[in-house]
Formats: sequence, C-alpha cells, structure tokens
Amino acid sequence: MSFFNSINVSASGLTAERTRMDIISQNMANVNTTRTSNGTPYRRKMVLFKENNNTFENMLSKYTNSAIKSDGVKVSKIVEDKTPLKSTYEPGHPDADENGYVKKPNVDIVKEMVDMISASRGYEANITALNSSKTMAMKALSIGK
Repeated sequence: MSFFNSINVSASGLTAERTRMDIISQNMANVNTTRTSNGTPYRRKMVLFKENNNTFENMLSKYTNSAIKSDGVKVSKIVEDKTPLKSTYEPGHPDADENGYVKKPNVDIVKEMVDMISASRGYEANITALNSSKTMAMKALSIGK
C-alpha cells in the first residue's frame, strides 16, 4: 500500500462517517415530524457502506494473484428504516386520525445517540490512521537529512 493510497483510504472513511453523522442529525431533527412533504410521518434513515474496490486495477490483481489494493469505503445508498411507526393518543393534534391517534416517526433518540457515538469513533479512527501515515512519511523524509 502506497503512502497516497493510505491517505485516500482514510479520506474515504472520513467522508463516509461524515455522511453517516449528517443522516443521524437529520433523524434527530425530525423526531417529532408527523407530516413530511408527501403527507406521511418521517421515517428513520440509515446509511449503507460498501467497499470501494471496483476499479480495473483491483479486478486485474484479483485474477493475477497479486496484492489487492483497497480504495476504502463509499456510501452505497441511504435507505429508510421499515420498522413500524409509533402511534400515540393525542386527539387534539392536527394529524390525529378519527380515533385520536397520531402516527409518529420511528426514530429512537437513544439509538440515534449510540449510532452518533459509533460514527464519531469511526471518524476519530480514520483521523488517527491519517495522522499515522503522515508521521511515517515525515520520519522517512527526515532519514535523508
């Protein structure tokens, strides 16, 4: 793995974790949204990651038994959580049905906070890896002095 490749892998991880944190923030901001633009309650969103190794070079090295180079991770897609919506009894709410029940988003704040901590730790790990690569490069450059 070359020096620049390790930086690219860490950068892809930073970008992916930042996207994950953005989606978690969006979920937390919409915890009480009972009507979206399409008229339904907000549904929790999740980020799916995918290994980013579909380059021609990686496919060639896979079949020639040489070292497989990784290009990090990328966000493959953002999906909605299909768990059932919460239903609460609030007869005075403008979005209540004829029985007085309001459909609320399927966002759990505790779950979002745990996911946010996990994403934050992933971000920190990528920063640490990036700094380690930078330190190794600086040490290698100082050998020649």
